[in-house]
Amino acid sequence: MSDNDLIKLYSGRILQLAASIPHLGRLPAPGATARKRSPICGSTVTVDLVMRDGRVAEFAQDVKACALGQASAAVMGAVVIGRSRAELEAARAALSAMLKDEGPVPPAPFDGYEVLLPARDYRNRHASILLALEAACAAAAEAEAAA
Repeated sequence: MSDNDLIKLYSGRILQLAASIPHLGRLPAPGATARKRSPICGSTVTVDLVMRDGRVAEFAQDVKACALGQASAAVMGAVVIGRSRAELEAARAALSAMLKDEGPVPPAPFDGYEVLLPARDYRNRHASILLALEAACAAAAEAEAAA
């Protein structure tokens, strides 16, 4: 990867998001917890959440990832409260399609993922970018199964 490629990929906005991830930490009494790990880079995201009436009511995330994975967690963390499992799964599918250049930027409220468009060309980064949504979807499914 050339210096110009790195500058394009790690934009100031991505680094700003990575430095300001909402809902960092763990919940004291989660309704469900899911941990996802990228086998490619070793990044991990652990999500704790509480679902009420089919929507995320409480949320926390522990993010140990590269700047792109952190930026992705920041985008999701900013809009996750109030979302249903179906909305999270649709966002995950849309983000995956966007990264593969098979679809547009996910629709609102997940349109903040537009900042990660430059990562399309770096397939080895896709798993890390998807981790936060993967963990949130898994935790939501676990919470619904327990209800």
